[in-house]
Amino acid sequence: MKTYSSKRLTTYISVLLTLLLAVFLLLTWWLGPAIWIIALFTVAFFLVSFYSILFVVNRYILDKIRPVYKAIKDMPLSGKKMEEKPADSANLLANVKSEVEEWARTQMKEIERLKELERYRKEFVGNVSHELKTPIFNIQGYILTLLEGGIEDDKINMLYLKRTEKSIDRMISIVEDLESITKLESGELTLKMVSFDIVKTVKEVLEMEQWQADEWHISLEIINKPSKPIYVKADRNRILEVLTNLVVNAIKYGKKGGFVHVSFHDLDENIMVEITDNGIGIEKKNLPRVFERFYRVDKSRSREQGGTGLGLSIVKHIIEAHNQSINLRSVVDQGTTFNFTLEKAK
Repeated sequence: MKTYSSKRLTTYISVLLTLLLAVFLLLTWWLGPAIWIIALFTVAFFLVSFYSILFVVNRYILDKIRPVYKAIKDMPLSGKKMEEKPADSANLLANVKSEVEEWARTQMKEIERLKELERYRKEFVGNVSHELKTPIFNIQGYILTLLEGGIEDDKINMLYLKRTEKSIDRMISIVEDLESITKLESGELTLKMVSFDIVKTVKEVLEMEQWQADEWHISLEIINKPSKPIYVKADRNRILEVLTNLVVNAIKYGKKGGFVHVSFHDLDENIMVEITDNGIGIEKKNLPRVFERFYRVDKSRSREQGGTGLGLSIVKHIIEAHNQSINLRSVVDQGTTFNFTLEKAK
């Protein structure tokens, strides 16, 4: 149904009254001055009646709408209150519909966001519980065995105590990784920006992780080794953590006899570091979730080789804390490539 504002309605009535006045003037010219007096009284009565009714109706509508409109304006809209607008009746009646619709759309988006956060919270709590449950149950089993007499058996007491220590270390790793992510997300962790040679840092990581690569007969190599140092500006300890996570991840999901290659690419003001393996790869549908907390592409293989499931999430947060980006591409049974950028040192 088509609706009219009070201004438009007033215009229509004014035009109608003008036409009526013109008609009465014609009649006066034909019939004499008597009709002129009748016309004036009629027009005056009509005008008074019209504006009185219009005032009463407007007043009634505004009295009903204004509290609702004020309440909507006072509600947060995308993080701030709605813009204050002139309070005259014409603007109020003209804008209230569009602003109520805008408010409703915003509330629907907020509801969807809260639903998504609730889903994420439930999934996160479930993941944390699952990750902590395994070492807790292991510790419980080892301790009960020792309490029931195993402590007296030299064949199992030290073995079970060492296994208990490993389970405790795993729990500590999970808690420390969660603490790191929380600090990175909240901005509590201050980056110590220094200038350092990224090529030398990569070499250190490859040397540290060579023993893991040897177990799987995987070769670690810088394939386009620069002829001179490449200095970047970043938090060296955090970037060392990023490189370690990515290299270890490539080894864990690699193939026996495979490789892990590191390369560098000049992007003017930035340097891009790439870590490539020829391992099991990741299905396309799983790529968007790789950086989620506790998300594992191959759960059985991940837990068999240890790890908290938080490494890639920490990597992403560290790189983003440097105002840089990290990306990946992968093909099943062909391998995976992670790349991230760092700012060159001036």
